[in-house]
Amino acid sequence: MFDSLNFKLFGLSLLLLAIGFIFLGQGPVTSIFSWSFAPVMLVGVYCCLIPIAILTKGKSEKKK
Repeated sequence: MFDSLNFKLFGLSLLLLAIGFIFLGQGPVTSIFSWSFAPVMLVGVYCCLIPIAILTKGKSEKKK
């Protein structure tokens, strides 16, 4: 069902989510990381990287 590529992409997604939430909680509200970079990063991971990790076909499924 899931290939090693799926698990690597999902692990990368979890790592980027953790980094995004850490940036979101750092510094004052007017900080560039907590105000613009972290929300864009979190939306990108939730909307792009996690669906890619789920929908990517493995090598064995491509041959069928």
